[in-house]
Amino acid sequence: MLLPFTFAVFTLQYLTLALPSDFSKRHVDFSEFQGLTKNARDRTRQNDPAGKYFHEATFATHYDGRFASTKLAYTPRRTHLRSLVRTYLDTMHSLHIPTWLMHGSLIGWYWNGKILPWDDDIDVQISEPSMAFLAAYYNMTVYHFTVKIPPEAAGDELDEAGRDYLLEINPNWTNNSTLDLHNVIDARWIDMTTGLFIDITTLRYNQSSEDTAEGQKLFCKDKHTYMSKSVFPLRESEYEGKPVKVPYSYAELLEEEYGKKVMTRTRWEGHYFNEELREWVIDGLP
Repeated sequence: MLLPFTFAVFTLQYLTLALPSDFSKRHVDFSEFQGLTKNARDRTRQNDPAGKYFHEATFATHYDGRFASTKLAYTPRRTHLRSLVRTYLDTMHSLHIPTWLMHGSLIGWYWNGKILPWDDDIDVQISEPSMAFLAAYYNMTVYHFTVKIPPEAAGDELDEAGRDYLLEINPNWTNNSTLDLHNVIDARWIDMTTGLFIDITTLRYNQSSEDTAEGQKLFCKDKHTYMSKSVFPLRESEYEGKPVKVPYSYAELLEEEYGKKVMTRTRWEGHYFNEELREWVIDGLP
């Protein structure tokens, strides 16, 4: 179900930000990003519960208010999300970190190997050893990608000079309790120009469970549970023109989370799936 896709070409560099002495209660403060953000002031929520690390923007839950001041329109958002996921996949590949799609991002992959056009976020998972490695060596690293604008992005304000992306690890990732309700997101890949981000969660083995015919029980802090043989071995595929991994029993996982219609229903969120174009199209358009 995958289409050939003309995609951007990126070059990768990274630098490491100096970490403040105490960043255990909130994400790294806005003041630490002077010169790296276009915002004149912080636009993150200030009244979140104590102990919550990541704080979203006041104007939308899927934007980082340290880097964004407003939501993007429909078409530019799709363009920037494509760049967001491509740069993330390129970076994880360069760091030899296996990562795979889950939740809504897996739905988009299933239909046509692309982000669902009504989505404004991307969900991925990595293993516990991978998260430990990233936390130890790559937390708060900034990656600069030089973007060659693909034809479909023309006019979408995607600057050809490139942009920076931040890998930020939640220090509470080491707490594997599902009772830590305010820290279910273990890391984020953040576009420092638009504030859009990818949520990265850690898939962990339940050490108290026993092996079964389906393998061992796995879980994330967001209380999603899986059996190891449903996830592994990961399948190789493509997403937005980049190599990507997906869970082995992807259909079973999608049906379990969203119901059987998720793989057959062709109208969702004001869009219908055009079989000829292999694209989700806004209802009412040809």
